[in-house]
Amino acid sequence: MAKLTHLSDEEVIAYFCYENMKEKEPDFCPLYKKERKCHDMEDLNCYLCACPYFRFDDEGFEIREGKPLKSYCSIDAKEGKFSEGKDAIHQNCSACHIPHKKSYIKKHFDRNWFHIMKDVCDIKKD
Repeated sequence: MAKLTHLSDEEVIAYFCYENMKEKEPDFCPLYKKERKCHDMEDLNCYLCACPYFRFDDEGFEIREGKPLKSYCSIDAKEGKFSEGKDAIHQNCSACHIPHKKSYIKKHFDRNWFHIMKDVCDIKKD
């Protein structure tokens, strides 16, 4: 964000579109080099790569079917699913597009990304 201070909010949001990021910020995401998207959608915007509704705890939130639930969606998005691994259950957000839509980002945009993510973790960045 430091190098984008000269851009308007609208321009910053546009900068984070998948196609632009893949070209100008190839190290931002390992999927860029593989020509793959994390979510199969047109107009994927990467500003909220991390979702403000995703909750994670390495210790687990509860035990389900004998395994710790280590992540979930705080709004229980209908597109979300759970994936059960050998040792844990995790939220699978791959079908959810909510935080990657330009309209969502415009509504919740803040140049300080940590303000948007304040409920996800206890890291305070001002």
